[in-house]
Amino acid sequence: MRLDKYLKVSRLIKRRPVANEACDAGRVTVNGKVAKASANVKEGDVLEIQFGTKTVKVEILSVAETVKKEEAKELFKYL
Repeated sequence: MRLDKYLKVSRLIKRRPVANEACDAGRVTVNGKVAKASANVKEGDVLEIQFGTKTVKVEILSVAETVKKEEAKELFKYL
């Protein structure tokens, strides 16, 4: 699955255009490497997202095309 779509589906970032901008600005890394929005992500990958001064680090537990709001938290775990 594309990185920008995963960020939206998992609700780590609310909208896909915002996820695209974050990736283009180099604020998202996958397994320690700066990633483009089109990068593929899979289970086991570690994402690090910089929101201003705050950094969020998560591990992908599963990948799904669509999920309900309540189930979105089950797609990843905070590290």
